[in-house]
Amino acid sequence: MKIFYGWIIVGAGIVITCLGMGSMMSLGIFLQPMSAATGWSRTSVSTAALLNFLCMGPASFLWGALSDRFGTRVVVVSGGALLGLGLVAASQAATVGQFQILFGVIIGVAAGSFYAPLTATATRWFTRHRSLAVALISAGFAIGSMTISPFARWLIDDYGWRTAMLTLGAFSWLFIIPAALLVRKPPVLPRGAGAALSARPADREFTVARALCTPQFAAISFTYFACCAAHSGPIFHMVSYAIDCGVPAMAAATVFGAAGIASLSGRVIGGLAADRVGAKRMIIFGLALQAISVSLYVFTRDLASFYALALIFGFSYGAVMPLYAILVREYFGGWLYDAYGSYFWLYIGSFGIGLGAVAIAFTFRPPRELAVPLPSPSLA
Repeated sequence: MKIFYGWIIVGAGIVITCLGMGSMMSLGIFLQPMSAATGWSRTSVSTAALLNFLCMGPASFLWGALSDRFGTRVVVVSGGALLGLGLVAASQAATVGQFQILFGVIIGVAAGSFYAPLTATATRWFTRHRSLAVALISAGFAIGSMTISPFARWLIDDYGWRTAMLTLGAFSWLFIIPAALLVRKPPVLPRGAGAALSARPADREFTVARALCTPQFAAISFTYFACCAAHSGPIFHMVSYAIDCGVPAMAAATVFGAAGIASLSGRVIGGLAADRVGAKRMIIFGLALQAISVSLYVFTRDLASFYALALIFGFSYGAVMPLYAILVREYFGGWLYDAYGSYFWLYIGSFGIGLGAVAIAFTFRPPRELAVPLPSPSLA
């Protein structure tokens, strides 16, 4: 039985996002031992994570443009090489400023080359099961949390944080670059199918400038920002908070892995549900569950509670993250801890931002239907 090559693209995407995003997000595992070993404050180390996201966003635009010009394969290979370089260099940083630049800027720029180009390529391979394909690529984030974080914790315990980060850099080169070589452009549709696809009403043919001016784009963008702002702090400080509550370091890392497992199921179930009930409804449900679960961290103290809440929280943010790409397709920390010695206000603030994301998500307008139905070629 011949395997549809679109699923090979999805498999490669899972490997790439697992190592690429898993390595970047593993900084939460490094936070406490790095701070203890170097004397750098949690705020200083956390700043590298802030720089990751600040650099990843603009870099995604650049990588997207390069992907259009040179192809996704070239972009992802380049990003994998840059990610490995950033991890290896950051492992040798002598000052916190060097670490912030090497880990925060270089790795943030590299991470922008993975998710957006890969999901854009995957959506062009599929006509059916598109939400599921994007959700599976996004599942690499969760698999990274399940595997990279406990692996990094084990390396840190046995060899120190510098060797652990150096090893992650070597693994990035070893796995991401070969996986990226499997990425291909989708086949050209027959002439009749291509004509049917292009037969769209004029108001669906968005230029970049026109898309940026639409209220739908603004609503999706602000919701995505609020969603990420709500869960980024709790994800990054999950392990440190559990350790502060008396949970052993390795057990705290497995809590992070449990959230990753739940996130994986959330991404798959969310993708399947979005195919049936629509992305908007699933996003609103996931955002509401995320806001509630974040607020419960204020009352969490023992290992069993951390596991239980990690499953709920992981499922909630996992369920919504892949769906923003589908909506776009359809339509066209640390300072608080150092200041207060507690994560209480981090979770309260994230809870409030999460509620704001729910409110903004309700403003989504339904997309207009295409004038001509999409063909059903045997591409998926």
